[in-house]
Amino acid sequence: MDKRFYVTTPIYYVNAEPHIGHAYTTILADFLKRHHTLMGYDSYFLTGTDEHGDKIVKAAAEAGARPKEYTDRISSLFRETWQKMGLGFDDFIRTTEERHRKVVQSVLQKVYDDGDIYFASYGGHYCFGCERFFTEKDMVDGKCPDHNKPLEYIEESNYFFRMSKYQAWLVEYIKSHPDFIRPERYRNEVLAMLEGEALEDLCISRPKTRLEWGITLPFDDKFVTYVWFDALINYVSAIGYPDDEKFKRYWPVVNHLIAKDIVKPHGIFWPTMLKAAGIEPFLHLNVHGYWNMEDAKMSKSLGNVVRPLELIDRFGNDQIRYFFLREMNFGADARFTEEAIINRINYDLANDFGNLVKRTFDMVKKFFDGGIPALDTAQTAGRDALLAGFQEALAAYTAHVESFQFSVGIEKLWEFIRLLNRYIDERKPWQLAKEHKTAELSSTMRNLLESIAAIVVILSPVLNRTAPVVLAALGLPENTPLSSVSSLDALTTGKKLGEMGVLYPRIEKEKPPSAEPPQKTPKPADEGLIDISEFARVDIRVAQVIEASAVEGSDKLLELRVDAGADTRTIIAGLALHYRPEYLVGKKILLVANLKPAVLFKRTSHGMLLAAKKEKKDRPVLIEVSDDIPVGAKLS
Repeated sequence: MDKRFYVTTPIYYVNAEPHIGHAYTTILADFLKRHHTLMGYDSYFLTGTDEHGDKIVKAAAEAGARPKEYTDRISSLFRETWQKMGLGFDDFIRTTEERHRKVVQSVLQKVYDDGDIYFASYGGHYCFGCERFFTEKDMVDGKCPDHNKPLEYIEESNYFFRMSKYQAWLVEYIKSHPDFIRPERYRNEVLAMLEGEALEDLCISRPKTRLEWGITLPFDDKFVTYVWFDALINYVSAIGYPDDEKFKRYWPVVNHLIAKDIVKPHGIFWPTMLKAAGIEPFLHLNVHGYWNMEDAKMSKSLGNVVRPLELIDRFGNDQIRYFFLREMNFGADARFTEEAIINRINYDLANDFGNLVKRTFDMVKKFFDGGIPALDTAQTAGRDALLAGFQEALAAYTAHVESFQFSVGIEKLWEFIRLLNRYIDERKPWQLAKEHKTAELSSTMRNLLESIAAIVVILSPVLNRTAPVVLAALGLPENTPLSSVSSLDALTTGKKLGEMGVLYPRIEKEKPPSAEPPQKTPKPADEGLIDISEFARVDIRVAQVIEASAVEGSDKLLELRVDAGADTRTIIAGLALHYRPEYLVGKKILLVANLKPAVLFKRTSHGMLLAAKKEKKDRPVLIEVSDDIPVGAKLS
């Protein structure tokens, strides 16, 4: 079978303008489409906007516009934002389009004709912000748990989807398809919802006496469709369900990308809707965490929303793209801070990658007048080592991308970039030039240029604006296939290198304003004590060491890869004087998982392991955890 890949974002609700939460998911989808295309897949990328429901009517009224005028404006804003960011979607679906309306009504009619939609009276507590009814157990002090607002009790007659009919089927399907919902924590979350209690039928209509802005039910023109039964169908309506060749080609390989707040509609509503309509379930539901601003979920109501174009104007397109893909461990929450962005730009992009490219080009211009030097056939040892390093990094990277561990995969590529920087330091091209070792110098610089070409091609889905610039300077086309550079022999001897400028300018951090020294005050009796709420903020969980190695250049630090349950991550630990790396592999440890990332020896540590010692001068003793306690378990 030929290789195919279909990736979707949620269709974004147009009650607000795009923010970085939307941008992250869309950048991720764009990256996956580009990556799979590079790897030889026929890839398709869908995004769009969700435009019906109570919230849209309210937002339009607040903006002094009719719903259609309002949705046209906000939907265009989403489309234009993604285009300005260079995100190459293949289709942009709007739920107000005729092609979508027809498919929604055909699905509704089929499910109705099969007896899985019925009419009944219902009374319940309704949240207009969520556009859904809440049961007593779902409420918190009589309020919506998401909006913290009192719910309105509504009694009305509506149409219901027999979702409960498919509860047992869905449980069995999820259990027999372990990667249907991933990461595993969200699979378990959905199973807990399904196995914890009986699934209620889903109210899928709203009377036009209350809401007219929606798709009319095909079997009763006095009602419109509930927004979730409308919106989810975009994933098939956009590719021509039921008869279009695109649907037949791409639906079997679909990967949905969503944030964790919409797991229930996608993990329960959508597969049961598909089953009732006679459509095969999606292949994968991939769930990511939140970008938190100072430990709070970013939201419009909190006033901490960041606009993606403003961010890119300040830091740069590829800089923000790299930050998103590298910083978040997929499935877990991540902290969005200016300091973290600047650290990624300065350490990873400017110091490691940008400096590698610049000093290699500068030396070629200095020693060979800018012409790509030849590889001396007698000087192959260095090339063989770099080729092995690249192939190892490429294999690890692609494996991690396939398992949605993007941050880990990119780190594997950065290990190769650091290898190239060490190669320069060890080979000392300036010394070779001084000693007139021309053949060795020529081969050294050719090896570096070929390695840069290879790493830039595999990084092109990550750095979609920078990669074409570097490839052009090397004399290679923008769409250079991976196969042509992976043997480190893609360049043309004698071809002049082009100009690039500074790829990633370093960013200076703003210094805090100076302040008067604080006045000394008497120490309170309870100084140093914390209350339980402060302790509860510390996320200590069981993790298992997967890999361990010494940090080159440091006699104290070890670099550890650990499985923390929800993700795998790198931590840097000062244990090298007391523990051998091989001893730590397989050990279960206690990990402080929600520390701010820290950069040590150009490596970013995402957490801290716990060790103990009686006195400062004593040897630290690693706190090890019993094998009976599962990875990811939290200290409580």
